[in-house]
Parts: sequence; structure tokens; C-alpha cells
Amino acid sequence: MIDFEYYNPARIIFGAEPYNKVKEFLQLKGVKTLLMVYSGEFVKELGIYQEIEEICKSLGIEFLANGNVVPNPKVELVRTLVDIGKQKHVDFILAVGGGSSVDTAKAVSVGIPYHKDVWDFFEGKAEITEAIPVGVISTIPASGSETSNAAIISNGFHKVGIEDEKIIPQFAVMNPQYTRTLPKYQTACGISDILSHLLERYFTNTEHVDTTDFLIEGAIKALMLNGIRVIENPKDYNARAEIQWLASIAHNNLLDTGRESDWASHRIEHELSAQYGIIHGEGMAVVLLGYLKYVSIHHSKKTAQLANRLFGIDYYNYNEREMTMILVRRFCEFYKKLGLKTSLHELEIDETYFVDMANRATINNTKPIGHYYPLDAAKIVEVLKMSL
Repeated sequence: MIDFEYYNPARIIFGAEPYNKVKEFLQLKGVKTLLMVYSGEFVKELGIYQEIEEICKSLGIEFLANGNVVPNPKVELVRTLVDIGKQKHVDFILAVGGGSSVDTAKAVSVGIPYHKDVWDFFEGKAEITEAIPVGVISTIPASGSETSNAAIISNGFHKVGIEDEKIIPQFAVMNPQYTRTLPKYQTACGISDILSHLLERYFTNTEHVDTTDFLIEGAIKALMLNGIRVIENPKDYNARAEIQWLASIAHNNLLDTGRESDWASHRIEHELSAQYGIIHGEGMAVVLLGYLKYVSIHHSKKTAQLANRLFGIDYYNYNEREMTMILVRRFCEFYKKLGLKTSLHELEIDETYFVDMANRATINNTKPIGHYYPLDAAKIVEVLKMSL
């Protein structure tokens, strides 16, 4: 295990009656102008918009709202909201929805106090020194951004992120009732996203990390169990509650402690979703299967361990590569039960831009991605071919 520091101040408000807690928090912080960032009319259909508007009115808080967030959130909207935030002296940002809304809010939070272009932070040209406080009402369990220190946005074909403890939300409302009306596809993509966050942390070369190994394995088991339950019965509150909590646990960095995570698969998927506009969760299902096929050949120690502990595949009858390929088949079956595509062919994606995406991911082949088995541009192309 390696040395680490762990810090996560996000206050979790979990359950069906969150608004008194939200009101108390805004009052305690003395908020004067609140900007609510969201996507879609479902925010009004669920009554969230009206509840927040009423809270602001009762506390004398100026209420601003923008519902133009889209999947793979764009820097153009962030810039627009930063300008509004500066003009209106916004001192609190509330994100409502999934990861796209939260990441947009986080980007706006660092952009408002900054005197230049917010994209500077994502290019590494500026260091985050302050951020407007952010709160979250999570309606789509997936990204875990509601309690993470990260935000990812797109600028053309460039989809990159920032990480800083200053953008960890100050509170996160998790009401499983909000998720019961999600379409099956969105639910499935969210489950796949959660699984990807667990797997990226699991793939490590760090030795003596039994605690986090077993925690991740247990979380994967709980996710797969409740993922199937919720697909079979979308109204199952308990299954949705489990998944909502797992979304946060998978990405609040607790499971990173003492180990070096991988993240190669995410970097590859970011190129795919930037190039083709696919949904991140489904893209991760496809890329992870291709990545596992690749590491089964080149570095299968940790993946064989996962196959053994997750599915009982023994070391006596199979070698590590064979064990990893069984893991691929089991995960593929799980994704198919969720109703997700599991190959690039199914997504109607061919080899046309493989080299372009690989070069972007590695900054023209100068910076390999991932830590478990670092990938240069040529290796990324091989992973993509195995994802076909």
C-alpha cells in the first residue's frame, strides 16, 4: 500500500425528504444569488425546480436557472454561465441531474472567480485558487460527480477534466424516488458508468491493497445484483437506493486510497464520445471489454484475481489469460442483460478515426495513458480493434 491523504467534505442528504436540509444549508451559508443548472423538463416534472424556487423566495435569495445542459457538456455553455455568474454576482451553484449537470456546475464554479477563459484550467494553463460553492441534487446515479473532486467537459474533439478538492460539492441530495422514472437505457448506462469507476480503481499494480480490493469486489457484486433487479423491476426502490449510493461510493475516491488506479479505458472512451457523441456509460461497456481482451494477453494478473473472486473461476483449471477471457464473457452477458451494446460495430463505429483518437489521447504519442499497463498510441489502436 502506498501513502495517501483522503479528504471529502461533501455532506450526503440521502432519502425522500431532503428540502428542509437544503433550506437550512443555504440559510446557514448566507447565499444571496443561486444559479441552478440542469437539463430537461424532468426537473420540473419531479417538482425539484418549484421546490428550489420556493426555498429561494422564502430566504430572499435571487434565483437564476438554466436548463441547457447536454450529455458530454460543452465549454460554450460553461462560458455563457460564467458570464451570467459574474454579472449577477452568483455565490452558489446548484446542479440538478446527472454528471453532465454537475460537471458543468463545477466548471462554472471555477470560471466565475477567474479573470480569463475557463478552458485554461482544462488545458493546464491555470491553477484553481478559488471556486464558487456547489451543491447537487442527483437524479441519475452514474458518474459519482456529486461527491467527487473532478469535472469533465468538451471543447470540440477535446474532452478533458480537472481535479481539485475545491470543486467537491458541499452537499449532495440523493433521493432514490427521483430515479424511478428514468428510462431503462439511462438506468443501464448509469450502472455501466458505476461499474467502470470500480474497475478503473481495481486495475492496479500496487501490492498489499487487500482492504480496497475486497471493498471494490463487494461493490461490484452489489452493483451487478441490484442492476439486474432494477432492470427487471424499475419501480424497486431498494435496488435504486443501493445503486444511487454505489454511484457515490465508486467515485468519491475512498476506493483509491493506498493504490494507483488505471483510467486508460476512460481516456479511450472520452475520445470516442468526443468524436461520435455516444453516451459515456455505453461507451465504457464497449471499451472495457476490448481493454480486458487486450490485458488478458499482456498483463492479466489483477484481472484473473477479479475473475476468481467475483465469479469463482479457479486457478487450477485455467491460466490467467483464460480466466480474464471468462471475465470478459461474464461482463458481456451482464451488459447485454442491461440492454447495452457491447461492440463498436453495434454503435456503427469503424476504424476510420482510431489513429486520430489514439494520437489525441496520448498528445501525439508523447504521453502514454493508464498505469496498470500503460498504453501508447499503437496500443490504444489495438484496444479499439479488440472493441470492434
